[in-house]
Amino acid sequence: MTDLSHRQPTNPDASPPGDDHRLNAHESPSATTTSDRQARLALLVASGAAFMSFLDLSVVNIAFPAITRDYPGTATTLTWVVSGYAVAFAALLTPAGQLADTLGRGRVFLTALAGFALTSLLCALAPGADWLIAGRFLQGGTAAFLIPAGLGLVLSVTPPERIGMAMAAWTAAGGFAATVGPAVGGALVDWFGWRSVFVINLPVAALLIAAGLRLARGDQRHPHGLPDLVGTVATGLGIGTVVAAVTQGQQWGWDDWRTLACGLGGLALLALALWRSRNHPRPAIAVGLWRSHRYALVNAVAFVFGASMFAWLLAGPLWLDTVWHYSVLESAAAMTVGAIASMVTAVLAGRAPVPWQRWLGVLGALMFAASTFYMSTGVWDATPALWRAWVPAGILGGGGIGILTTVLGTAAARSLPPQRFAAGLGMNLTARQSGGALGVAVLAAVFAAHPEQPLTAFHTLFAVCAVIAVAAAVLAAAPVRAEETTA
Repeated sequence: MTDLSHRQPTNPDASPPGDDHRLNAHESPSATTTSDRQARLALLVASGAAFMSFLDLSVVNIAFPAITRDYPGTATTLTWVVSGYAVAFAALLTPAGQLADTLGRGRVFLTALAGFALTSLLCALAPGADWLIAGRFLQGGTAAFLIPAGLGLVLSVTPPERIGMAMAAWTAAGGFAATVGPAVGGALVDWFGWRSVFVINLPVAALLIAAGLRLARGDQRHPHGLPDLVGTVATGLGIGTVVAAVTQGQQWGWDDWRTLACGLGGLALLALALWRSRNHPRPAIAVGLWRSHRYALVNAVAFVFGASMFAWLLAGPLWLDTVWHYSVLESAAAMTVGAIASMVTAVLAGRAPVPWQRWLGVLGALMFAASTFYMSTGVWDATPALWRAWVPAGILGGGGIGILTTVLGTAAARSLPPQRFAAGLGMNLTARQSGGALGVAVLAAVFAAHPEQPLTAFHTLFAVCAVIAVAAAVLAAAPVRAEETTA
């Protein structure tokens, strides 16, 4: 992930971090105005890109039932439409930030925007499931470059005293995308078909590119060397093959050589990537951040909870479509309940005193566990029960997500010094996306085990999600030793 440590002074005469763009005794007011304008532009464009990429996650979940109808008989395989994006995103996020430092953040950001638009077009025009899955892998890869390069741009031109506000605005863009995603996705799918959820990215990306062209002018490069290619490949293949083992294990057989080869081979590749990352100057995985026990625990909770959350977010639209036979607009309206609850609790959790944060995180995970356990019971059957079943579960589940994700973000920020915020955010996203890919794989395996019994499959999946959420709560409750932030 993009690291701002290069802004530290290298000699006594060097300016303090961030002073290169602030007003001093020899700087004119017009220069300060230009600098402020550039900071606002960078925040606007980067937040827009974050909104677009996170919106894509939620609208694809809404569109997923329609996609499965266009490609019948491949529902398990089609889970790669969701997990493939997450795998590529997780594998490339850290090296993408490093490459943005080397090649120039503005250039990488604009290139990634163009790449995201082109891969969205590939998904929209996909003639078959294989093309769509390939497009989603590529789209996830471009998103991995988009996020760190955009955030690095913001942090590099924002005065230190405003970094907190800039981070809050950038994070809010992603939260707003999750809130409006179901409504936007439902409307697009209902009016124009599922391919429109990818087409909509094209004009948005074009506007962001036009607005961001000035950011690439005078782009500074910080050539610290290229990222670890071997470690990056090992990370991507490792996550992907483990997810493949879980996704296809029910169909192949859990003792089949292909399942064992993917599972054990993937774990070996991940071990190789971690080993190389311990000593490589530009690691594929920023393991140095784990010197902070608090931050390592945050990553662990993000990984575990991500598995349960991603499975739940994809299972919701599938339940509404398959079991209750809701229209896509009705499904979108129902999914908005959890999204709004998440936004409200995130705001409340963000305002809570620091000493409360740890136990608020536990509460969030337990709320989510209660929601998924409730959804695994006989109350949830083939008879639609919006107010008796869906709304309470949506408020509990969405509210739990809002609390826990906010607490994890706050804890990660408190665990690291300001110049490592971007790297820390990247590792947290990597952990959550990796767990999410595994959670979607679990969904595929459970559904493959009960192809003719959808209610049993859903109830089993929700019970598994509840167990995983309880595990996340236990991790969130674990005590952390007093320590200084990682330098």
